[in-house]
Amino acid sequence: MIIWLASYPKSGNTLLRSILASYFYSNDGSLKFEDLYNITQFPLAEQFLPLGIDIDNDREVFKNFINAQKLINQEKRKIRFFKTHSSLSRVYDNNFTDLHNTLGVIYIVRDPRNVVTSVAHHYNLTIDEATETMVDKNNFMQKTSRNLRVFIGSWNFSYNSWKNLKDQNKYLLIKYEDLITKKRTVLIKAFKFLNSLGMTFNFDMVKLNKVIKNTEFEKMKIKEENEIFSEAVTDKDGKRKVFFNLGPKNDWRRLLDKKNKDKIEQHFEKEMIELGYL
Repeated sequence: MIIWLASYPKSGNTLLRSILASYFYSNDGSLKFEDLYNITQFPLAEQFLPLGIDIDNDREVFKNFINAQKLINQEKRKIRFFKTHSSLSRVYDNNFTDLHNTLGVIYIVRDPRNVVTSVAHHYNLTIDEATETMVDKNNFMQKTSRNLRVFIGSWNFSYNSWKNLKDQNKYLLIKYEDLITKKRTVLIKAFKFLNSLGMTFNFDMVKLNKVIKNTEFEKMKIKEENEIFSEAVTDKDGKRKVFFNLGPKNDWRRLLDKKNKDKIEQHFEKEMIELGYL
């Protein structure tokens, strides 16, 4: 069964993924990028090719999301983490997932005024373009050589869509800001949630403390400087861009102009108040 690590892009998903990978897939709580790949993304081309799907046909891909998940879940009683930026939605008359394949979700949310600058950096956009992307209710994440297309929607649509699993007690919300400032408290809560879903493991506080230390943003940034992180993208000139760019130093108060700040706050006022961002 699948436990989703879901988020709008550039909201802290990789940080949480790094923490969980270091805890569950390392012996000593150290961070190795190769351990991170034990928590891969969905949907990837490689997950659909065994089904004989034409991965260049959007309708066929969306139609077979659940079939691809059934293939992943063939190994009974095995729990897997998957990262996704998909919203929990129905597209081309097909659902992204169902309760036969999904055990639960941890949704990571981040102040959209800080998300916008990260989106601009990562996708080679201006701040104006990144803001338009975030408020676009019809936004799809584009297909790459490895990742298949998913429907994201706007920032608030993504956030609200995954809340549909709350009624089944299969939903945990984590704020990126809390993951930075209250990491130990948040992670203990996350482990309790995983346990409530039926995931069995021996909780090791000593190992968790090592994981917390080894996944501090500055350490991850230094690690990227000395190693190749394959998820980093390139700029318009083909040069590799820094993935771990600003992290907690990404402060909209310094970086975001008033026009885009106001637009984001206007479009997402309800959710930002709900989350304590306004």
